[in-house]
Amino acid sequence: MRIIAGKFGGLRLTPPGNLPVRPTTDIAKEALFNILDNKIDLEEVDCLDLFAGTGNISFELISRGVKSVESVDIHFKCLQYISETAKKMKMEGIRTRKADVLKFIAKPSGPYDFIFADPPYDLPALPQLANTILATGLLKEDGVMVIEHPSTRQMDESPYLLETRKYGYSSFSFYALSK
Repeated sequence: MRIIAGKFGGLRLTPPGNLPVRPTTDIAKEALFNILDNKIDLEEVDCLDLFAGTGNISFELISRGVKSVESVDIHFKCLQYISETAKKMKMEGIRTRKADVLKFIAKPSGPYDFIFADPPYDLPALPQLANTILATGLLKEDGVMVIEHPSTRQMDESPYLLETRKYGYSSFSFYALSK
């Protein structure tokens, strides 16, 4: 696992092997950010990384010049790794929050310019997740949200869905309030 581009591009990330995570692969992450480069100017935006896990996406966002990333996860060890790595690498702008994501989004703290969510693939609420988040006001009017999900699971229909891109077993669904 590595940071693809930006200030920290090429940096290898080595999270502990005992974290309860399924990190986004480098190939899928590179494809994701190639798409994002055409949808949103990442410099100076506020981001939310839900189900942050290893912080893989949070670190990539900081490397690419975002103003801030709030990394939310329920697992203390994941957040500890993100905090320690950010401090060691002098990555300013990453804040961690220990929370159950479904409870966190019920009490919105945003709004954010970009939201990324990579929930456990077996999460029962996964098909409704995009609509639930969009209903909370967490995403700014001109923002973009991406949900990573297994290609075999359908997301609920949404008038805000822009497109879904498939990368093997993983898919990214892109949402925006204004098209």
